This record gives sequence, structure tokens and C-alpha cells, in this order.
Amino acid sequence: MIFNSILIANRGEIACRVIKTAKEMGIKSVAVYVDADKDAPFVKDADESVKLKDGGYLDADQIIEAALKTDAQAIHPGYGFLSENASFARKVKKSGLIWIGPSPHVISVMGDKLKAKELAIKADVPTLPMTSNPKEANKIGYPLLIKAAAGGGGKGMRIVNKSKELKDSIISAQREALNGFNDDRIFIERYVEKSRHIEIQIIGDSHGNVVHLGERECSIQRRHQKIIEESPSSRLTNKIREDITSAAVKLGKKLNYKSAGTVEFLFDEDTNEFWFLEVNTRLQVEHPVTEEVTGIDLVKEQIKIASGKKLDFLQEDIEFNGHAIEARLYACLLYTSPSPRDRQKS
Repeated sequence: MIFNSILIANRGEIACRVIKTAKEMGIKSVAVYVDADKDAPFVKDADESVKLKDGGYLDADQIIEAALKTDAQAIHPGYGFLSENASFARKVKKSGLIWIGPSPHVISVMGDKLKAKELAIKADVPTLPMTSNPKEANKIGYPLLIKAAAGGGGKGMRIVNKSKELKDSIISAQREALNGFNDDRIFIERYVEKSRHIEIQIIGDSHGNVVHLGERECSIQRRHQKIIEESPSSRLTNKIREDITSAAVKLGKKLNYKSAGTVEFLFDEDTNEFWFLEVNTRLQVEHPVTEEVTGIDLVKEQIKIASGKKLDFLQEDIEFNGHAIEARLYACLLYTSPSPRDRQKS
């Protein structure tokens, strides 16, 4: 289906990014915004803008209503907010709009880490030994890592070095998971002490084609939040790179994956083994790193795939040139104790 207008269900940098590619493709862009963003660049850059009410960027019904009122034919969710919300994706499709992203089913399955691991096992992709039953933790061996089944970003994650720490760590992880994701399910897997975080960018169309666009390494993190992203990884050999990208494509084909997505792996520094972690069913914040080394516009490909077009390149057509790095800036609040003199004044 050909479409000539897109509503971006997001704000800030990613909204500007989607608007830029839409303009290059001759597609009308519609922005949504809250009052605090009324003077933001993305609002001015869009061809048309609609102000949201109290629910803001998380109000699915209001966003869909804005798309229908402005005659937008498709919705691009960007990243964050509703981008990996299967319910929102279903509502978009049910309303007659085109969803620029993978299917709601894939979003739902990959959003549950337990289901995702089960599917990876079926696809013969390496996974770490894991269990959702605390009584089976000793079979895996310590140290262990507790993770939230419905989570990400380090929430609900706990490292356990000894069996006597397990019970309290599970309670703490469940509490954080419930607060963060309204879901207290956790699972336990082997903890790899000297590891790297390698993610593979994949892209698939509705005609059964899935390719990879190389890797990004995001091992430099703070509290399990990525700080530095780079491509290619300086640690991978050509053989390991071939194996890990092949595993990502294999999983993508098992999922019948459509649109851009990222398959994340844990890589053992000592043994050169790698294991599946999760699939991010959206465009990543760090997607420009891949675009820099491949020259492929991922947003453009997402739009073309959503319109039903085939990928116009094969795996062997993709060339990797140079090295790209992205750094995320984190704001920190520093607290300085008042001096004795200041305390006396107060």
C-alpha cells in the first residue's frame, strides 16, 4: 500500500529524524505535541502539528484520533513511549492506519523475555542456562543474574554470588519489576562476569527477506544503561562476526520479522561464546551508528517495508565502511553539604 502522510507518535530528536526522511521521500509529516513542547524544533519542522491533551505521548487513542483527523495514513512510533506497545500497534492497524514497525504479535512475544528465550531456543540460537523456578538455581551455578521477565534497562536486575543471597535478591528484584513494569515475574540465568554487549541490526520485509546490517557494541554502560555505542566492535573476529550475525538473521526469519529491529547478545570475553539476550522491536536510539557505516537510511527502509515493498538489496550488497561511535550524555545531580556557617544562617 502506498501512503503519502505519516504521523510521528513521538517527540524530540527521533521525531525530527523521521520528519527529515519523510520530507526527502515527499511524504507529509504530522507531529503531535504537548504544551511544554509547543516551540520545539520537531513541531516547527512538521508539515502539520496537533496538540495533545492530558494523556500526552502515552495516550494511544488520542494519537490515533489525531492521525485520522489529519488524514495521516501511517504512524511511526519512534523509540520509547508506545514504540514497543503491542496493544497500541493493534489499535493503529484496527483503525485502518498503517503501522510502521514489526507485527503486534512479534512485539508482544519479544516483549516477554521468557517467551523470547523459548523462541530463540526453537530457532537454535545460543541462550544462557536459565530458569524461572528459584529452586532450580543451584543447577545453573553461581554467580547468577536475576532479570525481570517484562523489563529492560536494568530494572529488576540483581547479581547473586551466593545461595544465601538468592531469596532477598529475588524479593528486591520482584518489587522493582512490579514498580517498573506492573509485572513481578522474574527469571534466573547464569551471570557472565567478563562479558561484552553486542547487538545486531536486522531488517526484514513482508516478502520473507531478512538481512543484517552489522553489529554495534555497547559494552560501556552505567547501571546497565548504554553510554557508548560503536560499530564495528573492535573485539569480534571475522569468524565470530559471521556466526553472531547469522544467528540474528536466523532468529529474524523464525519471527518472520518485518521492519527494523535489534537482536542483542552477551559475548564472553574469555571463551568467545555468545548468547541471545533479547530483541528490541523498534528503531534504536543508536541507529545512526549503523547508518554511518552502511550508508543505509533505516527510517526510509522502515517506511518502504510498511508500504509493502521488498528490500532492494541483498546481504552481499551491503558494504561496511569506516567506524562510528555514539556517546550518550547523562545528567547527574550533585549534592554538596552546606558549610557550618550556612547551617548557622538557616
